[in-house]
Amino acid sequence: MKNDDQDESRVIALESLSEGETSDEDFWELRLYVAGRTPRAETALANLSRACELYLSGRYKIEVIDLLLNPRLASVDQIVALPTVVRRLPAPIKKLIGDLSVLDRVAVGLELRAREGSS
Repeated sequence: MKNDDQDESRVIALESLSEGETSDEDFWELRLYVAGRTPRAETALANLSRACELYLSGRYKIEVIDLLLNPRLASVDQIVALPTVVRRLPAPIKKLIGDLSVLDRVAVGLELRAREGSS
């Protein structure tokens, strides 16, 4: 018997969307793959959230996927190390591995700055 905290997919969505309309090319969809609620996973989530607020200001969605609860989901984005963040939208798909502690590297790796002046 499983409890409510450990459902099969264990996907936690953190959304920050403004009330105004957002076009698909301005919306960012990110997935953070982790193995449990470890300090490293929590740090990666906090750093990713901070980078998104800094560069995307409300135009993003972060899904946190715990592979301890459903390891089959690793094959969806071909995950080989944890934590890993995958930029699903806008295309092309980008991946970063680690705790994302250096915001400049996160910005460059996910190409967050490329869209900064295009609003």
